[in-house]
Amino acid sequence: MANVFAIHSVGNSIATYLRNSYPQNLAGLDMPDCAFDLVSSGELAGEPGDATRITLYLYRITVNEHSRQMLATAAARARPIGLGLDLHFLMSAWAGNARDEHTMLAWAIRQLHMFPILDASSLSPEAGWGANEVIQIIPAELPTEDVMRIWDALDPAYRLSVSYIARLVRLDPDAQQHARPAVATRFAYGEEVRA
Repeated sequence: MANVFAIHSVGNSIATYLRNSYPQNLAGLDMPDCAFDLVSSGELAGEPGDATRITLYLYRITVNEHSRQMLATAAARARPIGLGLDLHFLMSAWAGNARDEHTMLAWAIRQLHMFPILDASSLSPEAGWGANEVIQIIPAELPTEDVMRIWDALDPAYRLSVSYIARLVRLDPDAQQHARPAVATRFAYGEEVRA
């Protein structure tokens, strides 16, 4: 399990992985220059100009449906366990022409299809990942209406996009005392006063 930097670490690690594996020449053809950026909502605002890039935007965080059941059993034991999260990313292509946009996005989709696992060695270290940590990157079916709602909420015009889920990101609980604090109540005993 990891600390609170895990969410940023996963997105940053996906962008770094794609950036480091992007080829300059593929099947004898020159690939367009491409930057890979993890962006926030504020950074997405406005047009990027002539930048040719793939952006990774975290648009939603959900509690993992399978780890949610573990929370109830842990509460009964009064022992804190980690919180399991699924991170929902929108990967978008930004280019001045259709060929570059399609080529870059097709390459990134194929790369994540062939290598859908990030292990501790490929995750950025600031989150304090355990040696056995594994994050799975899976394509997510996002209805067209939901995609349009996301883009309507942002400033730039719609861009060709694909959605992914990074599953399962486990956040460690903060270090706690071994026992919960005691609550003391004092009762006074005395004779009953009758009126």
